[in-house]
Amino acid sequence: MFVLKFGGTSVAHAENIKKVTAIVREKVATGKALVVVSALSGVTDALLRCGTLAAQGNVAYKQDLQEVTQRHLDAVQNLLPLTHQSALLSRVMQQCHEVEDLCNGIFLLGEFSDRTRDKLLAYGELLSSQIISAYWASEGLENQWIDSRQMIVTDSRFTNATVDVAATEEKIKDHFAAANAQLFIAPGFVAANEQGVTTTLGRGGSDYTAAIYGAALNATEVEIWTDVSGMMTADPRLVTNARPIVQISYHEAMELSHFGAKVIYPPTVSPLMHKGIPVWVKNTFAPADYGTVIKAEVAGNGNTIRGISSINNIALLSLEGSSMVGIPGFSKRLFEALANSNINVILITQASSEHSICVGVNENAAERAKLAVDKAFDPEIEAGKVNPLSVETGLSIIAVVGDNMKSHAGTSGKMFAAIGRNGINVRAIAQGSSERNISAVIASADVKKAVNVLHEAFFETTYKQVNLFVIGTGNVGGKLLAQMQQQVQYLQQHLHLQIRLIGLANSRKMLFADNGIDLNNWKAQLDGGEPMELQQFVQKIEEKNLRNSVFVDVTANAQVASIYDQLLERSISVVACNKIACSSPYVHYRKLKDLSREYNAAFHFETNVGASLPIIGTINDLLRSGDAVQKMQAVLSGTLNFVFNNYDGTRSFAQVVRQAQEEGYTEPDPRLDLSGTDVARKILILAREAGEQLEMEDITNQPFMPESCMQGSVEDFYAEMERQEPHFRSLLDTANAEGKKLKFVAQYHNGKAAVGLQHIDPAHDFFHLYGKDNIVLFYTNRYTEQPMVVKGAGAGAEVTASGVFADVIRAARI
Repeated sequence: MFVLKFGGTSVAHAENIKKVTAIVREKVATGKALVVVSALSGVTDALLRCGTLAAQGNVAYKQDLQEVTQRHLDAVQNLLPLTHQSALLSRVMQQCHEVEDLCNGIFLLGEFSDRTRDKLLAYGELLSSQIISAYWASEGLENQWIDSRQMIVTDSRFTNATVDVAATEEKIKDHFAAANAQLFIAPGFVAANEQGVTTTLGRGGSDYTAAIYGAALNATEVEIWTDVSGMMTADPRLVTNARPIVQISYHEAMELSHFGAKVIYPPTVSPLMHKGIPVWVKNTFAPADYGTVIKAEVAGNGNTIRGISSINNIALLSLEGSSMVGIPGFSKRLFEALANSNINVILITQASSEHSICVGVNENAAERAKLAVDKAFDPEIEAGKVNPLSVETGLSIIAVVGDNMKSHAGTSGKMFAAIGRNGINVRAIAQGSSERNISAVIASADVKKAVNVLHEAFFETTYKQVNLFVIGTGNVGGKLLAQMQQQVQYLQQHLHLQIRLIGLANSRKMLFADNGIDLNNWKAQLDGGEPMELQQFVQKIEEKNLRNSVFVDVTANAQVASIYDQLLERSISVVACNKIACSSPYVHYRKLKDLSREYNAAFHFETNVGASLPIIGTINDLLRSGDAVQKMQAVLSGTLNFVFNNYDGTRSFAQVVRQAQEEGYTEPDPRLDLSGTDVARKILILAREAGEQLEMEDITNQPFMPESCMQGSVEDFYAEMERQEPHFRSLLDTANAEGKKLKFVAQYHNGKAAVGLQHIDPAHDFFHLYGKDNIVLFYTNRYTEQPMVVKGAGAGAEVTASGVFADVIRAARI
């Protein structure tokens, strides 16, 4: 005997029922079969809505009833030939009139009891199963309809009745022993108590019905036909890369279904497990797909876990009190209070000090739970020995499940490290002694991110998805996006990183795309974006709450620099070529570094000094290896080095500066470079990274620019430089007369830092520094007489963008 169950979507309408018929016809050709069906898709909800409206005195229930009736009449007329319709239409109308009478009674009484609810909802399965049975008969597929209310015996716990297994199995065996048919069909979900009053097995109970029949008949197998091709490693609505589970053990399937995997109803597996009957989960709309088989012994899948699931709408109940410590009976009284109120406990965790007990329940039961528990502990609460029950809502449970977890150390560490790196706070943890599942209570807003993070950690060995939010599309930003577009395939193939640009903004517009902005067409897309508003941009990043998020600041804007702390506090990594944050007051710089560590979010700013040169990284490596920086000498402005390397008296100083700006070496306002402010910021950042608590005002700046050049607009600046050409020529001539070169030098020594123009003699490392190159000499405890030297191109959009890109990759690989 084969038992097949078809869910609501599988029998939603005539076209789908015909697909079901083809599957059943093929199965009957190999042996006897019993088919269990659900109500037509949406009918159970519609009937429940009718009863609720009627109880509220709302006559709108009559319109809903007409629609329910019409759906079933349409099914009959679309399935059966005209000559076969009359008797079935009469039977359907009779039962629909019974539904109408029932709702009218509810309307008059203004009451919708659980007993009445079961009687009302049962009509969905009764109607669908009789219609399908009659259709099969008209197609020559002879079958016997069975009323499950006469087979399945339960208690009187309406809406979620408990089955009397012994009585039920006896009835089923007796009936089938006397039956001669090859094919049987029965309604799922419905049953009856010993008095014959209709009960139901809980929403999703049609799966359970199939399992009850399968276990009683010692079926060859039970097949659950639905609208997905088996169980998945995670909910595909949350994880686009979820994959089918080919085989899974009974215990794993029960754990996954208990913790939210909706493909199979949780109680389904238990009766079949005891008989060793395999369960198949198959797709009605893709019957050739393999599906999932649930059985006792399964092969390993190469992973420590089998799947990830989640339950939403959870409330966390916490009972706390100093008087609970060491006193027996508190747990018993808590669970008795919940049980007496018919509240199901989903998760339990208790502090080792016995000072508190936490349980997770459905959110809709939280209010009842508080009333029941507070009443049970009223004397202790009154005496101040126990606190009133604390209720926290807006929570969900995520669970990783797998039999292999018990033989692999580190699963829980991997789980919590992955979600911790993404700023997901865990409110409670539970792990069964069987080591088959690890559950965590988190905020519901974090569920999608958490499930994706865990799926990536345990299943997606091919790549890690990184979600970027970039502000700044100017010279450097444009080059960065071009480099990303060029390297996307390389990064996925060689570093297993999938880079997605989710958000992009400049000073005018901002753009977001959940599936990634097209890097080949970002300019046109951004032009069509919405007006840029910085806090709204931050809010969008937070709302999307994507895993492995990295914010990239490719501006020189103080407002943009001011939002880093908001992002780091949400565990969003920050990559900045903007120097403002790290050269701000020391307390703010320190705060950003601390937030990065506290919230496991990268904070990289290598391009603050030397574009893509590994200057900051070198300092960090020296300190981490136990060295200490004593002294630094550096040429840190590619702009100023370019200017003084190209200023030879044949052109004016102003013309050389304009060339530097046109070639992209200067800040948007070149005065930041020429005033020494930019270099002062850089040596400040290096000194701080070396461990010094300096402020910007502690940097001695010896300017070479006349004060008059620093007034007015940028064009005024160029005009004044032309007028001051004799001053600049004098600086050049003096250096030339000494056989030296002009270099703008930054120095740090003995806790002090300074910047200024110097005459460099031919023996110095700085003398042969050409073009836009930067150089840093590190004198440390290990490099005393001969310094460590970092030298190379220190300006230019291309190299700066490459440095930002390198920081993005570093942030992505933590």
